[in-house]
Amino acid sequence: MPPLGWRRHWWIWLLAACLLGIVAYTQLAKPGRTAEVPGKPGAPPGPPRVPVVAAAAKKGDIGIYLTGLGSVTPIHTVTVKSRVDGELVKVFYKEGQIVKKGDLLAEIDPRPFQYQLTQAQGQMIRDQALLNNARLDLERYRVLTGQDSIAKQQYDTQKSLVRQLEGTVKFDQGQIDNAKLQIIYSKITAPVSGRIGLRIVDAGNIVRAADTTGLAVVTQLEPITVVFTIAEDSLPPVLAKLRAGERLPVDAYNREQSKKLATGSLLTMDNQIDPGSGTVRLKAEFPNKKHELFPNQFVNARLLLDTRRGTTVIPTAAIQRAAQSTFVFLVKDDQTVTVRKVRLGPLEKDEAAIDEGLSPGDQVVVEGAERLREGSKVEVKTPPGNSQKAR
Repeated sequence: MPPLGWRRHWWIWLLAACLLGIVAYTQLAKPGRTAEVPGKPGAPPGPPRVPVVAAAAKKGDIGIYLTGLGSVTPIHTVTVKSRVDGELVKVFYKEGQIVKKGDLLAEIDPRPFQYQLTQAQGQMIRDQALLNNARLDLERYRVLTGQDSIAKQQYDTQKSLVRQLEGTVKFDQGQIDNAKLQIIYSKITAPVSGRIGLRIVDAGNIVRAADTTGLAVVTQLEPITVVFTIAEDSLPPVLAKLRAGERLPVDAYNREQSKKLATGSLLTMDNQIDPGSGTVRLKAEFPNKKHELFPNQFVNARLLLDTRRGTTVIPTAAIQRAAQSTFVFLVKDDQTVTVRKVRLGPLEKDEAAIDEGLSPGDQVVVEGAERLREGSKVEVKTPPGNSQKAR
């Protein structure tokens, strides 16, 4: 049993306990010691805001392009060959030189052809003299035949001789013209304007008209064409534009599609579809004044089929894709984001047209979307070079 003194003074112990409880409650109720409730003043901070970069949707124009792989194809590539046999005595061009049509490239020893010309001219002088004499005799025989002084057969024979000599003189003229032509052929000129390739034959070699290698290769550079392919499903709108006589611009890009090399226009298309690949070949022509395109170069061709004007445009970096939809993170006025489904239109480089889901001025996240979800709080930054600030 408890001691007798404790039982007599139990109320003292009870009073002490109450006093201790009052003191403890008073201490807890002081400022700074109140129990903290999330969401109320004095509560610990919530999750930090996610830093993102946002850009405003804008109203603009966007092109509808058809793209295809292609290669640069010269309009003319000519292997320069000799048209006569002889020694190559001079070469006037330098490798890689730009030449004009008619420029002298090389010369073959012309002396054998000059000798042939002299012989043919001498032969013609002799035969022309014989013809003149035969014609005089023919006139005498005609008079004598009219007087019945000679037989008509003699007159007819002389007439035939005159015709033979006329033929001989004509043949001599052909020999002269042929010798002159050989002399012209001994000077080899550029058949087209363009860039001449590496030298194939050096001076001092004997060249023949039957040689297959030729003396040099000249490739036309201005203008030049690009042959590329598009899917057969894209053919009808292209045909419609061509039938209407519209000029369709074509841009040529490098292999990585990071740099535009040249701009031209669609020239024509092939007359059949490749059944193996389901594509059709198109040919575009480029002025190529600065020689941006090089023969047989691989390029990416982009054909501008149409331009959609006054549409809502956003950076392609803002587009997020799910299994069944396409969406963006839309920044709201309270600095939170919401998932907004969108319907995409044409894409052009780093911009995309939005057919449905956004309006010009809406702010969409272009960087930092991988850390976001519905309702996330964000700290919005404006991308460098963007004059429109996030709301």
